[in-house]
Amino acid sequence: MNYFRGAGLFGSAFLGAHLLRGAAAAALLAWAIVHQTAQPWLSLGAGVGALIAFRGCPMCWTVGLVETLSHGRFASRDHGG
Repeated sequence: MNYFRGAGLFGSAFLGAHLLRGAAAAALLAWAIVHQTAQPWLSLGAGVGALIAFRGCPMCWTVGLVETLSHGRFASRDHGG
């Protein structure tokens, strides 16, 4: 199954998948900030993981959310649903 079909560069095919990516990235970012002094290398890795999950920065994730929502709206209009 292709989770990226027709959803734009930053969007996802499913809203739930996009929100799950955002939640995982936010959790990684929060962990990285809290543990930056005790675990600097793991904190750096968590920050990189958050950027990967966000597919860039948090603004990129927000643009993807708008793309995902608009894709769902247009797809339901195209299929008569």
